[in-house]
Amino acid sequence: MQFALPPRRNLDAPLHGRSSRLSLQRRKQLKAAAILGFALLVIYFLLSQLFYSSTGTPAAPAGTPSLVIVTVLDRARWSRDYIQRITKNRDDYAKRHGYTNFFANLTDYEPTLDNAPRSWSVVPAVRHAMASHPHSKYFFYLDAHALIMNPSKSLESHLLQRSHLDSLMLKDVPVVPPDSIIKTFSHLQPQDVDLILTADNEDLSSGCFVIRQGDFAQTFLDIWFDPLYRGYNFAKAEVHALDHIVQWHPTILARLALVPQRTINAYSKDSSGAGVDGNYKDGDLVIRLFGCDTDTKRSCEKEMEPYYRLWSKTIEK
Repeated sequence: MQFALPPRRNLDAPLHGRSSRLSLQRRKQLKAAAILGFALLVIYFLLSQLFYSSTGTPAAPAGTPSLVIVTVLDRARWSRDYIQRITKNRDDYAKRHGYTNFFANLTDYEPTLDNAPRSWSVVPAVRHAMASHPHSKYFFYLDAHALIMNPSKSLESHLLQRSHLDSLMLKDVPVVPPDSIIKTFSHLQPQDVDLILTADNEDLSSGCFVIRQGDFAQTFLDIWFDPLYRGYNFAKAEVHALDHIVQWHPTILARLALVPQRTINAYSKDSSGAGVDGNYKDGDLVIRLFGCDTDTKRSCEKEMEPYYRLWSKTIEK
């Protein structure tokens, strides 16, 4: 009985010739796919940087102001001339540096205050401004009883540039003067700052400050406006609430820079309580008529008159 023999193999042919050719082709395909994938990742990254900010929020549309000046006006009580002077002063400054203004009406926030002092309106006003300008980076709250006296100084060059802010930050000093046991962080870096405050000789100031848009700002403003604080009957309302929050919430203190008072909050000669070297001098950015609205012996409009005339001459040059 005979059995069929298998076909004779060509012993001279390579054992894996066909498979080797297929492997080489496969490697080429994988290499091409890897290059294409890497190119797509690069394109995606570049587009994400173009359309999104570093915080993961949509980048600002063209023409968005980098900074918003927030001022609360009591149109029901103040004269039209007084309000016009305040708005003209802010508008001139904003126009010079590409900022914008948010003029809030105090009466709009009274229903949210729950019978707390009207000075609490600073908090919902800043929140309102942030909601109205979601793509702006900084918000400069400026008390209405204050004037910008040196319009040539931008907030960036005067305060916000990292190198300049680093030189201004008061580190390892009592947060609330004169002798708070809680001190500002000595290792804080300018890029980590979300809130810039000043202090007079007794308290932190709620009348002039800068805050950066973001999660920190929302959290901080929510804490500050908590009904517990509004109803606690602090002697100085939102000011003492601010003192308390900054001292006993390290997460807030960790994002706060304290700067010399005259940087953005110089007091007029008629204002008591200025800190060391806290009274206005020629060339300062801001003069604030602190207390003019609570002292019955003073008049905000009369006190502003000479400073407004001086400012008017400055912008005419």
